[in-house]
Amino acid sequence: MDTKSQTSFQEKALELLVADADKIARLIRVQMDHLTMPQCPLYEEVLDTQMFGLSREIDFAVKLGLIEREKGKAILDSLEKELSVLHDAYTDK
Repeated sequence: MDTKSQTSFQEKALELLVADADKIARLIRVQMDHLTMPQCPLYEEVLDTQMFGLSREIDFAVKLGLIEREKGKAILDSLEKELSVLHDAYTDK
């Protein structure tokens, strides 16, 4: 594979992973906007499942050499921080 193709695949992988992280954050915002309690088992199950799925996607992209492990960790860390802020904002209401 030439360098240009590799770079294109890396950029696309990163774009897709960030988009998936954004979808998870939107899902959580929607649930909170509709008064779903953060302690609700369904809420926790959806969040756990989505976060696990994203972490598996990131692991796969890392194994393929499409992203660096640190970048994948940064995506997860950023999402976890955003979810924490959303959770705190909801529980402070």
